[in-house]
Amino acid sequence: MNTRIEHDTMGEIAVPADRHWGAQTQRSFENFKIGGQRQPKEIITAFAYLKDACAQANLEVGKLTAEQAGAISAACEEIRAGKWDDEFPLVVWQTGSGTQTNMNVNEVIAHLAADKGVRLHPNDHVNASQSSNDTFPSALHIAAALSVANDVIPAAERLAAAFAKLEQAYPDLIRIGRTHLQDATPLRFAQEVSGWRELVEAPVRMLRLALTELERLAIGGTAVGTGLNAPKGYDEMVCAKLRAMTGLDFTPDENKFHALTSKDALVFAHGALKALAANLMKIANDIRFEASGPRCGMGELHIPENEPGSSIMPGKVNPTQCEAVTMVAVQVMGNDAAIGMAASQGNFQLNVFLPVSAYNFQLSARLLADVMDSFRVHCVEGITPNVEKMEYNLHNSLMLVTCLTPKIGYEAAAKCAKKALAEGTTLKEAVLALGLLTGPEFDETVRPEKMV
Repeated sequence: MNTRIEHDTMGEIAVPADRHWGAQTQRSFENFKIGGQRQPKEIITAFAYLKDACAQANLEVGKLTAEQAGAISAACEEIRAGKWDDEFPLVVWQTGSGTQTNMNVNEVIAHLAADKGVRLHPNDHVNASQSSNDTFPSALHIAAALSVANDVIPAAERLAAAFAKLEQAYPDLIRIGRTHLQDATPLRFAQEVSGWRELVEAPVRMLRLALTELERLAIGGTAVGTGLNAPKGYDEMVCAKLRAMTGLDFTPDENKFHALTSKDALVFAHGALKALAANLMKIANDIRFEASGPRCGMGELHIPENEPGSSIMPGKVNPTQCEAVTMVAVQVMGNDAAIGMAASQGNFQLNVFLPVSAYNFQLSARLLADVMDSFRVHCVEGITPNVEKMEYNLHNSLMLVTCLTPKIGYEAAAKCAKKALAEGTTLKEAVLALGLLTGPEFDETVRPEKMV
């Protein structure tokens, strides 16, 4: 392998000649061969926004020339476009401040600028007015906010719209309800689906609330929150540039001592992701149970048949999209535990569990956005009710007896239900046998459409 010699404050080191990173990236690459999970691409993209905004702010205060700031911005634009993804090889399991990833970005930007004839120092120019201690927390928030706003919320809204369409398609279909896994009183199928829709829409409202906290950035705090080596008003200048570039309302965190050491905003936002995951688990379980069968289960829903379900049982088809949703939900819940633990570990002026927090948050956001689209396209949009089975179960249910309570009383109604169950008769037959109502009186009273 052809190499070139790079140097940093620790001395010289050989770097692959065809790479744009420098000495500090190479040291991390060699010293942390752990796990293989690279820093999320979303974090690198966030850094490319942040370094661009910082360069423009440094130009305004006279720390960089127009040529230098322009070279940084041009490199950042290419990084955001994905042109240089292979130049960011560092793993999650490195220094807890993310310093090595910050320097990886600085070095790549400097070398890309050098390719175009502009000499930049990764620390003096690309990292001007910054510290890893305020850039990585800022990039963490930028990446999280972008993922929530641009990926998770839109996917959730598409899924909610699919449920709304299903809800509107069957406004009058009545089915038996179930509580405690037992028969309950009736409801409209559309009412049940409206519950699924709201189970998606409610966490979206929570995520929008969380965005306002994620949009508070640590930038300008530099090493310990004092803002040493950053010009006055620099934080607001950077945030103004970020607002223009991303369309999100990024603002400086007013207390940098909080911003550098606390990850409470990430915990809050991931809590909303966990709430979404928990609700998706409920929806997926409802659908796969109601579609169970085809002959020996509930069988009240038809879901798309996408692939064979068994290597030994011919003709078997499984609710695979529902299973994917439930696995993602479990993973997100595990990620939430990791993020909560990491956020609790701030010591003095810094939290050094940043890369693992970033990794888990981005994994959750990516999984949820992807699985909601997959679930919508390959399952929800193809759901149809088994009307015949729903109507059979509805009229065979003993819990229709509930509407008799005002006429015959709770205890007499319970006696009717127990008699019908014990003797294997219909509810009407039990009521007539006990002489509590006439046939016409029963028919007039027990009308599911009046019970919903």
